[in-house]
Amino acid sequence: MSGDRPTLPESGRPVSGTAAGTAYLALPPTAVDARPAGPTRLVLAWPGFDPPRTATALATAVPLTGVPTWRVYLDLPTPEGVPAGGLDSAALLDGPGVAAYAAAVERAVDDLPAVLADLRRDLDLEEGPVGLAGFSAGASVALLAMALGTVPVSAAALVTPVLSPDRSAASLERVAGRPRDWDAATERLAERLDLSARAREIAAQGTAVLLIAGAQDRVVEPTEITDLRDSLRAHGAGAVEAATFRMEHALAAAPGTEAHPPTIEAVRVDGVLNDWFRERLAEVDEPEITVSGIRALPPGPPPASPAPALPAAPAASAEDPAAGRAPGAALGFPAGDVDHGLPGPVRSPMGAPPAADLPHGGTGTAGPSQAQPPATSTPEGPSQGGRHRAAYGPMPYPWSSALEAASGGMGCLN
Repeated sequence: MSGDRPTLPESGRPVSGTAAGTAYLALPPTAVDARPAGPTRLVLAWPGFDPPRTATALATAVPLTGVPTWRVYLDLPTPEGVPAGGLDSAALLDGPGVAAYAAAVERAVDDLPAVLADLRRDLDLEEGPVGLAGFSAGASVALLAMALGTVPVSAAALVTPVLSPDRSAASLERVAGRPRDWDAATERLAERLDLSARAREIAAQGTAVLLIAGAQDRVVEPTEITDLRDSLRAHGAGAVEAATFRMEHALAAAPGTEAHPPTIEAVRVDGVLNDWFRERLAEVDEPEITVSGIRALPPGPPPASPAPALPAAPAASAEDPAAGRAPGAALGFPAGDVDHGLPGPVRSPMGAPPAADLPHGGTGTAGPSQAQPPATSTPEGPSQGGRHRAAYGPMPYPWSSALEAASGGMGCLN
């Protein structure tokens, strides 16, 4: 059991402590435009062997600020003999590294019920399903917990999970230019932790799953992620989607053990995870978006209004050759146009062209200034792009698979 129960802050500040011997950092609900919808009040997340390697580092990389639940970041168990700074994925080339990976992942899953019980006591939360998130080896923890049905899970978002130590070792062999050093015991461990072989058990849980891949990942090939997505769907899983970002395996700068400002890749991933969890765990207020102090119109066709009455043009004369032309014609606008006072076509906020003028993904980036994407279909129905961005800042939105090639492999939801 954990030690003394921490005193919950009244100001919404983070809480740190230990639960069943596992150190954690808990971020309280701070979203101002959303509230929980359903029984899930807690999202658990684990870091990886690569940066971010600790609960604190993962919390600063992917804070999930827009999710109106407690987000609790858990340190991975540290097997005996592992240095304080942790291991990186290159350790999978050697037998002791695979053993350390297996021990960390399996112990985190074994400890999860006791950890969750302590967290509910510490944070004064009722029983109910949880959300799961993780990066690299931490995402492997979440997948194994779902496969075993360790705790009820409502939704999961997993960033570059190590699905197969064997396939990751094969990728690392090409990078390192040396063969792996495994014995028969290591082979058995790797086979036991081949999570892609557990697709049937994972799909049977009925959990909504988002899988994130890195197009430049040299530890987990992006095709592994999409293959797992396809396998889960083939086994009857409902809401299962995959997104590919133009990034490598790590989600933070090295060494990834302390709190540092997030990388641009982490910001993009955090935005997609926010949207994923909010759509499944939250009831969200529609934002009132303003541009230059003018309240924007609600979605849908604009209300009908009478056309403004333009003054009649005076008769032309030698003293005023511009007379007799329509308003604005003296400034070079064709007859019938109204001078809008802008040099060129009317532009959308932030200098972006209107959505109809900007091919979705045409810049190859997913950033705050990008126009909203069109509605996309998911297994749960149509989803209007970008409608959940207001209170936690502008976030990139998942893109449809048809646009994956145009996006350069960044933020493509499929």
